Amino acid sequence: MKILSMAVLILCMSTPPASAQTSADSAAIRATALDYIQGWYTADGPRMERALHPELAKRIVRSDTLGNFRLDQQGAMTLTMNTRNGGGKDTPQADRRDEVRILDIFRNAASVRVDASYWVDYLQLAKWKGRWVIVNVLWELKPKS
Repeated sequence: MKILSMAVLILCMSTPPASAQTSADSAAIRATALDYIQGWYTADGPRMERALHPELAKRIVRSDTLGNFRLDQQGAMTLTMNTRNGGGKDTPQADRRDEVRILDIFRNAASVRVDASYWVDYLQLAKWKGRWVIVNVLWELKPKS
């Protein structure tokens, strides 16, 4: 019994302390996701740029009726320029959805789902130099109704 107790004690002492997430982290993650989607709708390039890591990768898997697949992608510069050049400003106000759901936060990484007007974005964020920024986006178009 003493050996088991000693093993549990050693295990507990060797486990690094949990890094608790604060409400400030959750608020900053949500604000970053909103900068991203609302920046798109309002064609606000600086707001979009603020949300992105410079090495962002935004991707979508596309397929055609013949079963051919491709991976389309864009980086932070392209996304920021597309935003500045009009972005989603032509999206009708009634269709501008910006529902943000934080799926998970662990230390300096977070996963977020954004339900937008005609698509869903899955964002991966990192706490980079003290700020939450989007590093990856995998997105999917919603079925046409």
